[in-house]
Amino acid sequence: MGLRPAPSARPDADAIAAELVAARDAHRQIAPLSQRIAGFGLDEAYAVTEAVRRLRRARGEQPVGRKIGFTNRTIWDEYGVHAPIWGDMYDATVRPLADAGGAFDLAPLLEPRIEPEIAFGLACAPSPGMDEAALLGCVAWVAHGFEIVQSLFPGWRFAAADTIAAFGLHGAYLLGPKHPIAERTAGDWLAALARFEIALSRDGAEIDRGRAADLLGGPLSALRHLVELLAHDARNPPLAAGEIVTTGTVTRAFPVAPGETWRTRVTGLPLEGIAVRFV
Repeated sequence: MGLRPAPSARPDADAIAAELVAARDAHRQIAPLSQRIAGFGLDEAYAVTEAVRRLRRARGEQPVGRKIGFTNRTIWDEYGVHAPIWGDMYDATVRPLADAGGAFDLAPLLEPRIEPEIAFGLACAPSPGMDEAALLGCVAWVAHGFEIVQSLFPGWRFAAADTIAAFGLHGAYLLGPKHPIAERTAGDWLAALARFEIALSRDGAEIDRGRAADLLGGPLSALRHLVELLAHDARNPPLAAGEIVTTGTVTRAFPVAPGETWRTRVTGLPLEGIAVRFV
């Protein structure tokens, strides 16, 4: 049976968090929370994010950063989610792509999809009101990576609040080589981060292309959105030095299966393309 509080009751964030984590651990999908819990909206979902963090920390997992989702405006209609969301990432879910030998086991994930993204490593905590140049000054390094997203809800059918509560749909993040900001001038990075393109291919055939501009104007714009969102969140902490922030898929997200090899080609940004083979 799902959780069904009375219409006047505030959803129990701890109970919902326990249900979500148990479903993830059991590799089991559940009905969307928004369809069976009265009053379950964005505020309630971010309360669940806080409760999930407590639960996962208690069992030894440590947050290492945030993922921003739905920054790519070209996919909003596809999923019925029309504003960015965020979720925590953990030491158990983020790993260097090189450490895996370019291979990744999909077995633990539910209806996995691949998203080519740009990630930032923070040297210091950004503040609300910063423009993109100031935000870049908070960044230690830039990398290209794959987020492997999953859906605890069958058929990728959900409301925005469901995606927030269910870990921001985060399954894993495969991080490519880190490039220190000091490698180039701030002006070079600002220009490149606003104009680059990524082509995504499967088994040698190009599947899609995406542009930086689709991410709310670029990855730094996505970072700025997250900083402002967290400034109005009384439950969840602001970004801190040392965190990894992933800024959303540059292309559409695509289902993946064992035996496939996916690659990217990056143009307009001084980052190498990456590849992963799914097993």
